[in-house]
Amino acid sequence: MNASHRPLVKVGPGRSAGLGADRGADFGGILHHWSPAPVPRASLWLHGLGLLAVAAEPAVWPQVLGLVACNHALLGALMHPRSALLGPIMVRLPASQPRAVALTFDDGPDPAVTPRVLDLLDHAGARASFFAIGERAQRHGALLREVVRRGHTVENHSHRHRASFACGGLGALRREVVRAQQAIADATGVAPRCFRAPMGLRSPLLDPVLATEGLRLVAWTRRGYDTRPGDPRRVLDRLVSGLAGRDILLLHDGGLPNGAAGVPPVLAVLPALLARIAKAGLSAVSLAGVPSRPEAAGAAAGQ
Repeated sequence: MNASHRPLVKVGPGRSAGLGADRGADFGGILHHWSPAPVPRASLWLHGLGLLAVAAEPAVWPQVLGLVACNHALLGALMHPRSALLGPIMVRLPASQPRAVALTFDDGPDPAVTPRVLDLLDHAGARASFFAIGERAQRHGALLREVVRRGHTVENHSHRHRASFACGGLGALRREVVRAQQAIADATGVAPRCFRAPMGLRSPLLDPVLATEGLRLVAWTRRGYDTRPGDPRRVLDRLVSGLAGRDILLLHDGGLPNGAAGVPPVLAVLPALLARIAKAGLSAVSLAGVPSRPEAAGAAAGQ
């Protein structure tokens, strides 16, 4: 299957069995799909060996607890949005797209902003990916269907976009990811292939959840910080400074302050940004051409 093809599917029972996993996630299934990166793998070994050590010699529990606490502190320090030490993450487009720039919009859909973003993209002949919040997808399904109809993609940005998302346990993370996956698939008929964590902060437990759902974690090359009140020119400068092929740019079509004359920053910035991309000889694209997560491709081949 072409990597850019996005089949019209619903999230099936094999992928997100038991949205009712509210009463317990299928941890065995999660771990079965997951191939951990070296740092999480080492952490798992440390926890396992620590348990064995305490079982064999209970008196060593303070030392084991100290090691586990240091391990957790290290993992916490690695939750940076663009860190690859906790698992695979995409911060630039693949080398097969050397003259493309991916436009991504978070926190929508917003009926007051998203349609105007779509019109600006249409006017420039540009494509983009919209990382939607599941609860908003449920309220504004028709708007997401319009996003897809116009040639863009809708991706997963969690169900409730809680600030505490990265602090959740494995079951809580899975519920947030799966509920948003289902809400977006119900709204559009298309299951997302990419995920972006709220505020970009990744939990050490997120990667096994994404592996189970076949989702690729996507961050950004540079962001505009357009959710902060301020001069739209500064937002544009942050996005175009060093602009190059394969960049992934982050803007927002939801949760926005009003700028000058009551215009959300994204609407003030986007026309100039699209012009700068074109002037540089680059194309504004969605994430449709991003290859599927390797584990997901392997699982599909085995079915």
